[in-house]
Amino acid sequence: MNRPTHILTPISLTLVFVLLCAGCTGLQAPQVENPNLYMLDARPIIAAAQVKRDLVLAVSMPRADSGFDTPRMAYQRQPHQLDYFVSSRWADTPPHMLEPLLTGALEQTGGFRAIVRTPGLVTANLRLDTELLRLEQDFATKPSRIQLTLRAQLVDVAGKRVIAVQQFEATENAASDDAYGGVIAANRALQRVLGELADFCVNESARP
Repeated sequence: MNRPTHILTPISLTLVFVLLCAGCTGLQAPQVENPNLYMLDARPIIAAAQVKRDLVLAVSMPRADSGFDTPRMAYQRQPHQLDYFVSSRWADTPPHMLEPLLTGALEQTGGFRAIVRTPGLVTANLRLDTELLRLEQDFATKPSRIQLTLRAQLVDVAGKRVIAVQQFEATENAASDDAYGGVIAANRALQRVLGELADFCVNESARP
């Protein structure tokens, strides 16, 4: 008994070709646009401390609250909902960008024998722990604005006790309702917070 012969007509060949192309297209990774990268690089004007204390202050790597320990740039359009820009990112996570800025601001005060980072080989008298609680652009207002909240605590290392705790908040209107406008506002807010934080460390380190 002869077996049936399957003959592909021109129309069948065309359909097969289309299906194969569709399958290949489905396997391709989506095209991702190269994001714009932005920095936190605020340089505050720090008043020199009146007295230089013979203390070594260690700066811990800042921590970040949920949603902000990422290079993704956060924004909010309505309460309790966090979104991220698609084509704009931080060049690094905010905590990693904050650490050298904190160290630099404290060095500018001249109020300590040395400012070091932890972990390190140098034994410190005091330690500064910080946590980024918020860094987001709020589009619920016009113009949009940056909200920055940083919590800091100063610790007596030898005594294993917290000397002081303070929360720093700053809000800055964005010059434009886009990611770059938020970056400019974020650095202005951070400039103010760094100055306040440096004063906090100098003043609280003088307490017995």
